[in-house]
Amino acid sequence: MKATISFHIETDANDNPKMIFPQLANGQQRYFRRIPEVSTKDIESFSPFPSEVGGDYGIVFKLKGHAAKRLSAITSANQGKWLIAQLNGRVVDGVYIDKQIDDGNIVIWKGATIADVNILDEDLPRIGAAGKKKKK
Repeated sequence: MKATISFHIETDANDNPKMIFPQLANGQQRYFRRIPEVSTKDIESFSPFPSEVGGDYGIVFKLKGHAAKRLSAITSANQGKWLIAQLNGRVVDGVYIDKQIDDGNIVIWKGATIADVNILDEDLPRIGAAGKKKKK
C-alpha cells in the first residue's frame, strides 16, 4: 500500500517523550501519541470532496467494523481533546472531539492534495464502489 493515513489522539505533555510528538493545533502547542488510534489498515473505503478552504481536498474515510467500534470508544472517552490526521507523512488537519463518533466515518476536512487522492485511488475503493482495487 502506497498511501499512509493515521489519526493521533492528544495526550499529556508529561507522557514518555519517546511516545509523543509536539504539534500546533488551533494555534497552541499540543502533544499527540506517536502510535495512531486509526491507520491505513483500518480503512475500508474513502471519498474526497473539495475543502471549504479552496484549492485542496477533504476526505471521508469509512472504517472497517472493528476500527469503527474503537473510534466510537476513543471519541467517547476523549471529548475535549484533539485528534490530528497525517496523510502520506505530513500533518494535514486536526479536529476537536466534541462528541462520540459512532457512524464509522472519520473525516479530514482540509489539506489533502489531488496527488494524495490519486495515491489513495491506487490502494482503496471509493465509498459505494463495488469490489476492491487490485494490487499492482
